[in-house]
Amino acid sequence: MTTDKLIRYGGEFASELIERAEGSWLTTEGGRRILDFTSGQMCATLGHGHPEILKAIGDASGRVVHLFSGFLSRDVTELARELMATLPEPLARAMFLSTGGEANEAALRLAKLHTGGYEVLAFAGSWHGMTAGASSSTYSAGRRGYGPGMPGAMALPAPNTYRCPIRHCRDTCDFTCLDTGMALVDTMSTGAPAAVIAEPILSAGGIVPLPPGYLARLREHCDERGMVMILDEAQTGIGRVGSMYAFEQHDVVPDILTLSKTLGGGLPLSATVTTKEIEEDAAAKGFLHFTSHVSDPLPAAVGRAVLRTVLADDLPGRALKLGERLRAGLLELQRKHEPIGDVRGQGLLLGVDLVADRDTRAAAPEYSVAVTNRALELGVNINIVKFPGFGSVLRIAPPLTATTDEIDLGLEMLDRALTLALSDVRV
Repeated sequence: MTTDKLIRYGGEFASELIERAEGSWLTTEGGRRILDFTSGQMCATLGHGHPEILKAIGDASGRVVHLFSGFLSRDVTELARELMATLPEPLARAMFLSTGGEANEAALRLAKLHTGGYEVLAFAGSWHGMTAGASSSTYSAGRRGYGPGMPGAMALPAPNTYRCPIRHCRDTCDFTCLDTGMALVDTMSTGAPAAVIAEPILSAGGIVPLPPGYLARLREHCDERGMVMILDEAQTGIGRVGSMYAFEQHDVVPDILTLSKTLGGGLPLSATVTTKEIEEDAAAKGFLHFTSHVSDPLPAAVGRAVLRTVLADDLPGRALKLGERLRAGLLELQRKHEPIGDVRGQGLLLGVDLVADRDTRAAAPEYSVAVTNRALELGVNINIVKFPGFGSVLRIAPPLTATTDEIDLGLEMLDRALTLALSDVRV
């Protein structure tokens, strides 16, 4: 396989070319089958090549694929209507873009224009995209060597109850990290607060769910300071965590919601959703966010197919049941394998925190890499996220359409990988 004509954008490429993808499976050019426990880039909610998505692509390509950004197609207006039907008030208006980074960029621009401020808070361990504003609020990786970020970008401690960022608690959270973080923000603020942008489950940060009550406390802090709350549900939205949206599990409605990945089901589609009040205020102030692929018809048609299938097949309910089965299997592996320190997450977005010592919770980065390599050799693709202070976490996110047999097979292969990796490195 020749890759010397490609720019490497995240380390080395896998050694095999993928020829075909169907359901939960990838097939290499050599004919080897790989169980995809990452749903592509956490995007293929319905699995690869779902018939409804393929039909939507075929139908849309026969009508209109791309338009001048000022024109709209029926699929765009209907996607907005159908999406709003799944969301609570006051969320009421949407724009459709290509990637999660673009959706977050639009959200940040709306928040800044609406509030008149420019200070944006995000969690340590967050990932919100690679565009200028979004990357300034991405703290999990990619910050060194690129010059300064956007003025006003500040980090809050991530509420990782397994690895308390301020060494205050263990396996619980009393919001001290949040209250302390906000107090520090107040000290640094120039009096121009704009927004907090947060993931309900920090994914690149090691699958860290916000603790119960945390999002409500964050909402209070936002309201006290006149800040817009932006929730980035790129990975948690559209059913993956056992509800249509993760924020529903916290009884908190954001001012701006961003969706991507799971909305497009594998195609580049994202959405920035906000309230009528914010949209009308921004429009009156001349909000500008033209891109070449805003309101593209073909991805909108696919988004409609994804929504229709998720609702008709009750995939949030399926994610809840499959997630319970997957979690139970991972907890059984924890009892068997000493390096598994923690299992966490919701629905079909779960993390396995691998450690060198359960008492100290010291990370085991070399072993973690060995586990993922062994797993891929055995035939299951599992993503690993690792960086200082957040441990080494296996990130597991099968398609919502996976079968129970595929869940069980993936667990069997991970079991073997955990054992074989011990011979590769010392834990």
